[in-house]
Amino acid sequence: MPGYEGRWKAVKVEIAEQIAWVTLNRPEKRNSMNPTLNREMAEVLATLELDSAAQILVLTGAGESWSAGMDLKEYFRETDQAPEIVQEKIRREASHWQWKLLRMYTKPTIAMVNGWCFGGAFSPLVACDLAIAADEAVFGLSEINWGIPPGNLVSKAVADTMGHRQALYYIMTGETFTGAQAAQMGLVNRSVPRAQLRQVTLELAKKLLEKNPVALRTAKNSFKRARELTWEQAEDYLYAKVDQSLFRDPEKGRAEGLKQFLDEKSIRPGLQTYKRKS
Repeated sequence: MPGYEGRWKAVKVEIAEQIAWVTLNRPEKRNSMNPTLNREMAEVLATLELDSAAQILVLTGAGESWSAGMDLKEYFRETDQAPEIVQEKIRREASHWQWKLLRMYTKPTIAMVNGWCFGGAFSPLVACDLAIAADEAVFGLSEINWGIPPGNLVSKAVADTMGHRQALYYIMTGETFTGAQAAQMGLVNRSVPRAQLRQVTLELAKKLLEKNPVALRTAKNSFKRARELTWEQAEDYLYAKVDQSLFRDPEKGRAEGLKQFLDEKSIRPGLQTYKRKS
């Protein structure tokens, strides 16, 4: 198993029990995302994608925050006077990991929101497949308070997850809301007391580890693609993806599941995962 301790400056990576715990590691800045962190996160995601020791990725933040969004000093003020092509590169690097890599990642991803989640942090939050938040976490779309609209893909992220009226309310007022409210609005799957957050996230990750990885990847990414297609396009696409997953699956999960249900009568597929061979 490769060791990642100290490999990156603004990101920390630990792997245990097939789970990669990826921590945004700028606690003194509330884990705000600067150009260094954005470049490192792209490298982290690319590295872990090829690491067989990591089958699930959990994204969290060091200290009391998940992420306070984009670093106002390093990401904005210090680059405002840079040549336009430099600004474009910095913006592209941010979107590359926060949305393009993370949203269609080949392994299941869970956002473990331990504290503050503001502004630009909504993009990677929504790009993760699932999200568990601490009740005590504080969320906010505070850009309006700085005299600017939400940037990057923040508005798209909340439009895809929060209700229309709720999303516009927080975009237009800049008010904050809690982890419990985020769960009620569908921004996260569940909210729990902070003391239970890691254990609940671990239990969810272990539940995903029981599933066939090829089927799981196909299911989650097909859902995301299907949302952008017409009904006819989605029908063709989803049938093709099912056929592709059956061809690519080395453990032949569909056949094994049918055998255990029909022949051995050892599982109930609506309630149990078929028993994978270790």
